Amino acid sequence: MEISHLLTQECTKSVVPCSSKKRALELISEIAGAKLAIEPKVLFESLLAREKMGTTGVGAGIAIPHARISDDHPVTGIFIQCEQAIDFNAIDNQTVDLLFAVLVPESQCSQHLKTLALIAEKLSDKKICRQLRAATSDDELYQLICDS
Repeated sequence: MEISHLLTQECTKSVVPCSSKKRALELISEIAGAKLAIEPKVLFESLLAREKMGTTGVGAGIAIPHARISDDHPVTGIFIQCEQAIDFNAIDNQTVDLLFAVLVPESQCSQHLKTLALIAEKLSDKKICRQLRAATSDDELYQLICDS
């Protein structure tokens, strides 16, 4: 699977003012809610419930929040680059500025794991992450995450 199969330009946001983990998850929920026609509060609660099981802050300034959605919807990604790094309770105790959220239909458990692995592998590349952090527009950020 390619990143471009789950992420659209409308769901890619650069230089996002974000003050906290809660606000980041709210923004992700708002963007995804508009894309999928799902109430943002439902998505937020699902993302928050997942965070309570353990942080999705994977280290090196990156978080991969994820949640299940109904089977009526496709696998969907939301990628945001925060204007300022935020506390995300990451496993390395570092602040987070790149968040790639994944919403996966309930019945696609194996797809869920493959998608998370794909994103984690892409974001483990320090060169790509430097380029993503330097992006100044939504379009540039989208091109970098999809083409690198």
